[in-house]
Amino acid sequence: MLEQRVIPKMYNMKLRLIFSISIFILTLCSVATWAQTGFDRAAYYAAFAKSEATGIEMQLAKVASLTGTDREAFEGALLMRKAGLQSSVMQKLSFFKQGGKALEAAIKANPQNAEYRFLRLMIQENAPKIVGYNDNLKEDSELVKKNIKLLPAATQKAVQNYAKVSKYL
Repeated sequence: MLEQRVIPKMYNMKLRLIFSISIFILTLCSVATWAQTGFDRAAYYAAFAKSEATGIEMQLAKVASLTGTDREAFEGALLMRKAGLQSSVMQKLSFFKQGGKALEAAIKANPQNAEYRFLRLMIQENAPKIVGYNDNLKEDSELVKKNIKLLPAATQKAVQNYAKVSKYL
C-alpha cells in the first residue's frame, strides 16, 4: 500500500516539473516575440529613404535588438544603404559586401518573405551596375506585388511610396 502512494507522488512531481519548464519556455518565446513586434517599421523605412548617416546609425542600433533572420535582413539592408553614404571606395565596398551577405542569408533562410525581398529590390534598383547586384529584380518585384496585403501596414505604405519611383513595382 505504501508503494502505491509513493509512485503517484513521484509521477506528479515529474509532471509538475515538465509543466513548469514548458511554461517558462513559452514565456521566454512570448517575450522574444513581443520585443520584435516593438520594432518601428515606419521609422526604419523613413531612415532608409533619407540620405542621412545619423538616421541609418540610429536604426542600426535599434535593429540590433532583433533576432534571427529579421536582424540579418534589416541590418544587412541598412549596411548596404550606408555604403552609399561613405566617401571611401573601400568603405563603400566593405559595407556593401557585409550587408549583402546578411541580407542574402536571411532570404536564403526564408525565401518567401516578401519584406526581405522588398529590401533587396530597393537595394538592387539603386546599386551601381558595377557591383553586379541586380539579378533578382523581376523575381523580387513579383513576390512583393503578390504578397503586399500580407505585409505589415508600415511596410505596405513603404512599398506604395517606393512604387512611385520604382521601375519594377
